[in-house]
Amino acid sequence: MFIKGVARVAEDGTSPIDVVITWVDGSDPAHKARRRAALARTVRPLHPNGINPHRWGASVELIYCLRSLANHAPWLRHVWIVTDAQTPELSAVPASLRARISIVDHRTIFAGHEQHLPTFNSVSIETLLWRIPGLAERFVYFNDDVFLTNPLTPGDVFRDGAPVLRGKWADYSALVDDPARMGDPALFNHYAQINAARLAGFPAERLWASAHVVHPLRRSVMAAMFDSHRAAMLANLAHPFRDLSQFQPIALHNHLCIRSGSFVAQAERDHLHLRTGAVVDLPPEAVRAYLRRATAPGSKFLCVNDLPQVEAVLSDTRDWIERAIGV
Repeated sequence: MFIKGVARVAEDGTSPIDVVITWVDGSDPAHKARRRAALARTVRPLHPNGINPHRWGASVELIYCLRSLANHAPWLRHVWIVTDAQTPELSAVPASLRARISIVDHRTIFAGHEQHLPTFNSVSIETLLWRIPGLAERFVYFNDDVFLTNPLTPGDVFRDGAPVLRGKWADYSALVDDPARMGDPALFNHYAQINAARLAGFPAERLWASAHVVHPLRRSVMAAMFDSHRAAMLANLAHPFRDLSQFQPIALHNHLCIRSGSFVAQAERDHLHLRTGAVVDLPPEAVRAYLRRATAPGSKFLCVNDLPQVEAVLSDTRDWIERAIGV
């Protein structure tokens, strides 16, 4: 079921849809060295959410993500992998999809803003995703730990040109100016969404909290954001590690689409999110049952935030992911 806003963007439904995935291999010695140097240059306290080593971990998530695209969304036009002076090994990806993959370096999207490189901050990188040369007007942004678990149609991500938003209306006002909670790593995204909502004119008492899943985006909306909120956008680029002063660009995009009426709200939950720490807080069988749900027909997306952590408790984790993505 979809709840539709007043879509003001007319589109014929046949225009292409691309995918953008952000990825780095944090175990690469060169990447580690750049990270250490950036940390040594930092003078202000860093938020724990921004320096957790799992943020740059790379196991097999990217390959699972790509194989899930090949299996469940073969209609996608092109896949752009945004990375930092690295090239992922893609031999395990079906050739039909490999032919439609391009690697985009941070230097390409940060052209003219190279003073902010290197960056290890996904919030800063997301601010400039729309600058990928050749990127389609409509694209879907994936983190590399998000997988498709059932066939995806263009209508699952765009309807009449409007992005399909997954999430809910939320009241985050209790978090505002609460020093005791600002340092909580689990709440960083809440504050980044509060900051984004404010830019779009939405109060913390009622904002759209995006789910941790795929994000359908319009390139023209993000380009207009950069022009109309230039000072905030430039400030967003200036942090090599996540900072509480930043806003989430995806959330700003979504709130602007909501404000203009060009959006579709996904009413039925079709995504699963296995968060970091789930295997610490829940019994192993409960986590396994959650993974099993990803194989059910009603599920379209699965996010596994920290695969090594889950595997350390459930040795069959990859078996369940492979079943879900259709390997």
